[in-house]
Amino acid sequence: MNKMMDGSAARRGGLPTGGARARSGPSDAADRPVTVLHFAQRKRAGEPIAMITAYDALFASLVDAAGVDAVLVGDSVATALCGEETTLSATVEQMIYHGRLVRRGARRALVIVDMPFMSYQVSPRDAVRNGGRILKETGAGALKLEGGAEFAPAVEALVTAGVPVMGHLGFTPQSVHQLGGPRGHARAAGALEKLIRDARALEKAGAFAIVLSTMPGRIAQKVTHVLSIPTIGFGAGPLCDGQVLVLPDMLGLTEGDGSASPKRYAELGADVREAVARFAQEVRGGLYPGADPTWTSPPRSSPRPSSRPPGRC
Repeated sequence: MNKMMDGSAARRGGLPTGGARARSGPSDAADRPVTVLHFAQRKRAGEPIAMITAYDALFASLVDAAGVDAVLVGDSVATALCGEETTLSATVEQMIYHGRLVRRGARRALVIVDMPFMSYQVSPRDAVRNGGRILKETGAGALKLEGGAEFAPAVEALVTAGVPVMGHLGFTPQSVHQLGGPRGHARAAGALEKLIRDARALEKAGAFAIVLSTMPGRIAQKVTHVLSIPTIGFGAGPLCDGQVLVLPDMLGLTEGDGSASPKRYAELGADVREAVARFAQEVRGGLYPGADPTWTSPPRSSPRPSSRPPGRC
């Protein structure tokens, strides 16, 4: 616990994200694949964990090369890529499809796949059957599921079966209708005590980490302090053991004011629109492909497609 507090104190002291520990890519000493054991080591050493979502091999390879510790194949694929209003439509088959793509691109980072709505809520037996299938068919290193103490039996059953599990507390998108829509969490009286009970139940069941989503930083800090496993924050302040962002949001590929992401690091949506508009304008104006349409070199071939049917997108 002293080491854990030392790490937290260092962060409270203002150690910048781009400080001595930061890297733009994996060093020679860090080329080995990240496992769930590294998460516990990072917590003990007070070293923040960087996690990002991805849904395909292309972006998975890019974020992996950038040096993130984990790539989450979130059920947010339903909203981020497939145009759905909520994540509830995501299926086991869809998560397997996108999980396989991400695993092809991520060579070093730990790949974690979300268990979709109703794939584990019915019973621990369902959780093991669906979770085992997802892990086996994707080659991922872990799964993530939402919910507190009520789903600790599902977590325990998965861990007993050999499936590493990350928990998820706070705003849980699969409960969006029950919660009355997307909103901040843990602001009502007694919310902290319930969060701590839920977090401890997940830890006792064998979870190796817990995402804390959309809650006041002081609340997330207190939950982080009582756990021996790391917490990963999403809109939960700076004092969690790590942070996660949704890739299309943080790159500015999604429409809106960016409120879906705590921070945007680029505005690639505008770049895409401008580039495609220029291409269309040049085609219509006879400027592309120009006088000589011959390729100087053949275009790079696409990766061999999966033999599985595509996801529900």
